[in-house]
Amino acid sequence: MSASDRPAAPVPGAAAPVPANEPVVALAGVTKRFANGTLALDQFSVAVRGGEFVTLLGPSGCGKSTVLRLISGLVEPSAGAISWSGTGQGPRGGRGVGFVFQEPTLMPWATALRNVMLPLELFGLDRAAAAKRAAAALERVGLAAFCDAYPRELSGGMRMRVSIARALVTDPPLMLMDEPFAALDEIARFKLNDDLLALWRAGRHTVVFVTHSVFESVYLSSRIVVMSARPGRVATEIAIDAPYPRDENFRTSAEYAGFCRIVSQALSRAIGEEGKP
Repeated sequence: MSASDRPAAPVPGAAAPVPANEPVVALAGVTKRFANGTLALDQFSVAVRGGEFVTLLGPSGCGKSTVLRLISGLVEPSAGAISWSGTGQGPRGGRGVGFVFQEPTLMPWATALRNVMLPLELFGLDRAAAAKRAAAALERVGLAAFCDAYPRELSGGMRMRVSIARALVTDPPLMLMDEPFAALDEIARFKLNDDLLALWRAGRHTVVFVTHSVFESVYLSSRIVVMSARPGRVATEIAIDAPYPRDENFRTSAEYAGFCRIVSQALSRAIGEEGKP
């Protein structure tokens, strides 16, 4: 993936990108209690602005993935409000959201190309047009030579690239990413972190990313939302003001280490607040 890559032309009817610094989606006082009685989120409030790379960081079970599912429309809030800017934005407004899960969730009987074509075919594009766009999306993630490969023939990192291509193929203004690199080795993870930043900078998608890793959150993010232990609340927000592009020089810099220390301390405080009202 190259930072000079250009995003594909928008799918007809797709939601338009939100201008930088304007809210894309805002959660206000959102509470989520599941049917089994588990209170996952309590009065959770955050706004995501156009072009941001926002990371949700917190301990296991604090509701990070629940936030993504609420934004995507996969689950409904028990209380509070989720608002979108712009006509056609949001999961029920057309093609405003792409979702990359922790597992690639590819169809094992379909090639990489057919897996990436699926959202376009569901949106009514004819097969030839869908195949052309899917091939371009695979090229963007560095898999142009693997269009005809099946998931079983790909490494874990390559399968995740296919999953990212599938989320990108409709050119959504907002990308939701739920620990997509957690299962990968460190070398593959570092490489995909770099490639993800290149894609984000080229397309200027807005990204909401979930991770348990302080180091990954600092490297990727323009802003980190640190969450308390369940029920999830916003403990603090930290801007990572280091410039892009970021590379190995940033990863080994004193500036990076300083941000990691600040975020780690904030996370420790948030975990220490478990059970407090």
